[in-house]
Amino acid sequence: MANQIPFAFDVPSVSDLTNKIKYLLENNFRDILVEGELSNVNQSRNGHYYFTVKDDEAQLPCVIWRNTAQRLGLKLQDGQQVVLGGDVQVYAPHGRYQMIVGLVQQAGVGKLQQKFEELKKKLEAEGLFDDAHKKPLPPFPLKIGVITSSTGAAFQDIRSTFEQRWPAATLYLYHASVQGLNAAGELVKAIEHFGNQKEPADLLIIGRGGGSLEDLWPFNEEIVARALFACPIPVISAVGHEVDFSISDFVADARAATPTQAVIIAAPDINELRYQIEDYTQAISSVVQQKLKQYRDYVYHLTHSHALLVVQEKIKYQQGRAESLKDRLHNRCAQLFQEKRSSLNELNSVLEKFNPLAALHRKTDQIEYLTERMMNRYEKVIHAKREELNKQLSALSELNPKAPLDRGFTRVLQNGRWIRSRRALSEKEPVEIEWKDGTARLPHT
Repeated sequence: MANQIPFAFDVPSVSDLTNKIKYLLENNFRDILVEGELSNVNQSRNGHYYFTVKDDEAQLPCVIWRNTAQRLGLKLQDGQQVVLGGDVQVYAPHGRYQMIVGLVQQAGVGKLQQKFEELKKKLEAEGLFDDAHKKPLPPFPLKIGVITSSTGAAFQDIRSTFEQRWPAATLYLYHASVQGLNAAGELVKAIEHFGNQKEPADLLIIGRGGGSLEDLWPFNEEIVARALFACPIPVISAVGHEVDFSISDFVADARAATPTQAVIIAAPDINELRYQIEDYTQAISSVVQQKLKQYRDYVYHLTHSHALLVVQEKIKYQQGRAESLKDRLHNRCAQLFQEKRSSLNELNSVLEKFNPLAALHRKTDQIEYLTERMMNRYEKVIHAKREELNKQLSALSELNPKAPLDRGFTRVLQNGRWIRSRRALSEKEPVEIEWKDGTARLPHT
């Protein structure tokens, strides 16, 4: 050191040099943007965030003050790819520079959005979104498959909502990651698992809670969309919140804004069904009672109509006549039997008196012959009387004034009397027209 030649010009101090660097950096690197990966994220007790943003070849220390972090609503994690906005600041005591961050955005959102639109346009052109391919949802599903994370809140919401609305359903959860590099493959595996069952589920619900476009990206993968399209089971897509849409929403048979809404779409409310059944039961009971009263009144009207009473009287008359003929026939047969019995007794007397064997045989044959004739005559008389009775009954049926009504004719009545000719009609009296199924009364005009 003693042999060194001293500099011939002024040498700045560390502070002077640092201040020059500070001036240059802080005046030339204001409102800059930088993209990189977050590392060593640490939040102090005061609420400030200290971290490093880096790429493969360099890193930049950063800080976000508490007020800025609260305003942006940040939740920073190691490994996030972000775009930062802010100013470069030199911290002289440590001789280091850092970026004072005032803006944080997820990196790659624009690229993901572009990829989303391109895939959406491609699948839409192929017809995967067409309503013609949408399968109807079953009205009362009993076996329901659920594809989501077993540790997420989505399945808990789905299960609790089903317990309230439709406890008759049995849920079958197939765990699959809903974000990350492996999520798309796991979702496809879960869809194919339910589709290949011998006794498939009635309905599938696939989804997760809301998140950023990057978080929801597995549901925008083409392999997931095609697996949903090929699934033979009706599928409800429940990905994200109301403002979030995914490719899965467009391909699925139905889309729900949230997992809870998916349950509302999938199944009826059992309490509403109970009320509906009760209403239907009361309505059916009311209709049945009304019909019974209607037919009861109709039967009462028929049984008290004048024409029916006349027919009943004629039937009673013919029945009395038939009974009289029957009694006469019975008496006549009894008389014939008595006569034949008397003849037989006389013959027996003669036989006993003379007792010739030959005469006995002749008389026996004669008795058998007469007995056969008597029975034949009895049967003929019965047959003739039965035919006469049937003729009387047939003639009586033809006299039934109601018979023409069954063939579409009508009758004109005045004061309960059948008007059989124009001369019998009184134009001053009201007219009653009778059909098969009722009457109508026309007032005098």
